[in-house]
Amino acid sequence: MSTLLDIQDLTLDLPDGDRLLHGISLQVAAGETVGLVGESGSGKSLTARAVLGLLPDRSVVGGNIAVNGRSPLAGAAARQEIRRHESAMVFQDPRAGVNPMRTVGDHVTEALRLCEGWSREAAHARALELLTAVGLPAPEDHLRQHPHELSGGMLQRVMIAGALSASPGLLVCDEPTTALDVTTQAEIVRVLRELCAQNGMGMLFITHDLNLAGSLCDRLVVMKDGAVIEEGPATAVLSAPAADYTRRLVAATPRISGAITAPSPATGTDAQLVVSGVGKTYRRRGKEPVVAVANAELSIPRGGSLAVVGESGSGKSTLARMIVGLEEPDAGEIRIGGRSMAGIPRSRVDRLKRAKSVQMVFQDPYLSLDPRIPVGRAIEDVLTLHTGRRGAAARDRAVELLAAVGLGEEHVAARPRTLSGGQRQRVAIARALAVEPALLVMDEATSALDVSVQAQVLDLVAGIRRDQGLTLLFISHDLAVVRRVCAETIVMRRGEIVEAGSTEQLLGDPQHDYTRLLIDSVPVPVA
Repeated sequence: MSTLLDIQDLTLDLPDGDRLLHGISLQVAAGETVGLVGESGSGKSLTARAVLGLLPDRSVVGGNIAVNGRSPLAGAAARQEIRRHESAMVFQDPRAGVNPMRTVGDHVTEALRLCEGWSREAAHARALELLTAVGLPAPEDHLRQHPHELSGGMLQRVMIAGALSASPGLLVCDEPTTALDVTTQAEIVRVLRELCAQNGMGMLFITHDLNLAGSLCDRLVVMKDGAVIEEGPATAVLSAPAADYTRRLVAATPRISGAITAPSPATGTDAQLVVSGVGKTYRRRGKEPVVAVANAELSIPRGGSLAVVGESGSGKSTLARMIVGLEEPDAGEIRIGGRSMAGIPRSRVDRLKRAKSVQMVFQDPYLSLDPRIPVGRAIEDVLTLHTGRRGAAARDRAVELLAAVGLGEEHVAARPRTLSGGQRQRVAIARALAVEPALLVMDEATSALDVSVQAQVLDLVAGIRRDQGLTLLFISHDLAVVRRVCAETIVMRRGEIVEAGSTEQLLGDPQHDYTRLLIDSVPVPVA
């Protein structure tokens, strides 16, 4: 097989002399998928971005990169040729890579019209074909929409379709399925596999999901602190890792099979959260109403945990937003700690009481953090408002919370834009825990975290549940994580709860066809 990507002894130094990459060497052949795995800060994304010449300002690069014989280090003309015809990239955060003022159709067809010379009609037809291939429902309607009208998972599918539009020989994927549910992820993986087989496309695939890496990739390259510490066939690396670091990553990876490790259900206690007959319908002018949640019923005892799983559009996040008071239900009642959550709190005291009763960690942390405020101060402000800590006491507690989610003192003065997606999510979790709420709602809050940090955060939440009686509502598309965190699980589809029960029973003996579909879609490393 011909070599599409050849990286030899790649080094990268910042202007201050700090070296971020230490002699990286790797190759990707035509039709081959190479997985790049490791924790946040290992240099995975920096290596991948260097393939397209996306380097930090004034950085000093050594070694060589060749994409089908062309080097992105050879100048602007070579980089442009690589980006237009040889390689494309799918980024982790889809909103950072799309113009919010332009339609989805403009984004997907732009390369075809401007770089390949396609007519508008032909580019439109190709866009519909690609959006259908990546599992986007009603693609004709979505072509006319703007990015803010799509969910994160739907927008990521658009980004993948846009990257595939010019049929690149090499596709670089930086955590492209992080925001996708398991069924959509399975469909995307199928599409990518077919493209590699049919067109000889090679892929450099960055992921923190070792299960996904094992099911998709031919070879794995493991990185730590800017260096390659292990590489080889995916099956060999995952089944018999040679490096201690790789062994730790494999051990921290949640599995969907094996003994259930979630805490036992809380019994003999009062209900902390009760949802009775709750419904929400969105009515749009000139269109059919959308039933987001229909007659939802659930209960979580104080100190208990409940997972909500389902595909994008199943109503999970709408249900969560109603529970925390960000949406008003059309019907039914929500009670937290015995108090009705109906109506908007008017006084400052009532608003603080509601905030203390329930906190939410959102899927997209960047939208929930003030970009102007250092993350340490953001947590200190929460501590001052809700716990009365001030000055040094607030600062010490903020550092303690950041350390608990895997961040150091060097991050206290950082602003959100300088942090990675996983680091921002850890800040959001630390800030929510600073309130010391009775109920914590986590909406895909660990999907952007690498496996070791995810394990650390889940252990932290488990410890707080054990010590403080924290009640947890955990929304996720990752069934392997769910079985580690929650004793009880409900499954939602198109706004309805289709199955509920103990996590062990639901995963071991699902009764509903849709639950079986979710379980069958979980990636399993090839033996």
